[in-house]
Amino acid sequence: MDELEQIRARKLAELQGRVQHPVARTDSGPVHLTDATFEAETAKGVVLVDMWAAWCGPCLRIAPVIEQIATDYAGKVRVGKLNTDENPWTTGRFGVESIPTLLIFKDGDLVDRIIGAVPRQEIERVLGRWI
Repeated sequence: MDELEQIRARKLAELQGRVQHPVARTDSGPVHLTDATFEAETAKGVVLVDMWAAWCGPCLRIAPVIEQIATDYAGKVRVGKLNTDENPWTTGRFGVESIPTLLIFKDGDLVDRIIGAVPRQEIERVLGRWI
């Protein structure tokens, strides 16, 4: 096995380990998503995904709202956060070109999106369609 194949095998094993052992989650608070965990975390139920970046002012402004929604809707809606800079594959897959963007999934299917730092009431209105 040449060096390149060894590196590929090691990386594959690392990624498989992440999928088999997803990030531990609590009953409230957002789950931190990655390209490797995204599919499994959005597969069942209603999931609100906050697409954000650390340098994005509007993203930081709505972060407390997202945290509160995760707490208030625990048991009804799962909330995840995906850093777009660190996870370009998922960002590109869903055509996210502006942040913050909130993606809403139901049983693994993208059913809605909200672009921009909108008020909590707007997020709740859109979520209400899918709960």
